[in-house]
Amino acid sequence: MELPVRYSDVLDALPRVHALLPQTPLYRWPGLGSLLGFPFYLKHENHQPTGAFKIRGGVNLVGTLGAREREAGILAVSTGNHGQSLAYAAGRAGVACTIVVPRGNNPDKNSAIRALGAELIEAGDDFDEARECVEEIVRQRGGRYVHSANEPLLVAGVGTMAWEIFQTLPAPDVILVPIGLGSGVCGTCIVAKHLRPQTQIIGVQAAGADAVAASWQAKKIVTRPRVDTCAEGIATRVPAEMTLEIMWKLMDDVILVDDQEMRHAVYEILQRTHNLPEAAGAAALAAAYQQRTRFQNQTVVGILSGGNLDMPTLHAILHERQGSR
Repeated sequence: MELPVRYSDVLDALPRVHALLPQTPLYRWPGLGSLLGFPFYLKHENHQPTGAFKIRGGVNLVGTLGAREREAGILAVSTGNHGQSLAYAAGRAGVACTIVVPRGNNPDKNSAIRALGAELIEAGDDFDEARECVEEIVRQRGGRYVHSANEPLLVAGVGTMAWEIFQTLPAPDVILVPIGLGSGVCGTCIVAKHLRPQTQIIGVQAAGADAVAASWQAKKIVTRPRVDTCAEGIATRVPAEMTLEIMWKLMDDVILVDDQEMRHAVYEILQRTHNLPEAAGAAALAAAYQQRTRFQNQTVVGILSGGNLDMPTLHAILHERQGSR
């Protein structure tokens, strides 16, 4: 079966992405290496203008819209990073953008979406209820609905992140990628399996939101009635079909991490690198630490997929860690 996204699609996306977004750093952090016991690099997608990797996909997709789609505008559901990505790209292109977020969503991400010029609607108790809302809006008033995963142009745009990794570090043994619906891990798989097939691409998902991991293992779609995680960037309970198909074919493994492991990883990244990740963005380090015996004598890259941590959560993490000393 031919995949819906090819390496050539990633190459096609590169000029569109790099016209607006500079290459993000890939740093080997000695402090994290000493914590883990092996060389560990972070790909700093927290340095993007919206603080997360998804902006690559938004820039690529909006850059390919036809005249009718541009006139009708775009709509999406998001817990924040996908919404900021589309709002940023749409604003630069003069395209109307509407983002639906779940009620109680990260307030800093909501403010950022509004500041980028998008209309923001709060609806539903979680991501998937918000998705049902935006689908109803599209039925009523039209517009181009941009799914956060079932969009080949998004995955191709996000794949430029992995292309940059291999330009700097040609032979990593392992790349750890947080999974929400899987655009990041799919883009990484497509690039890695073309440039260096022996590099293992391992997804990381929250134990309290493990629908994608369960689906990958069962080789069929598994949904969950609810999610229970502080990491809103990877808090989905219904997988996406297109990205699952790519993961089934190309992803090497998946690791589950719990909220406490991610919160510990947020603290360690902040303390040892002075970069602030959100919980989902710290999931790769959480997995590396959990599996540090497995990864001995290997060169490991972690995707710091986002840095949009809200201030109350940061305060709570700092209080927890300092109180545990």
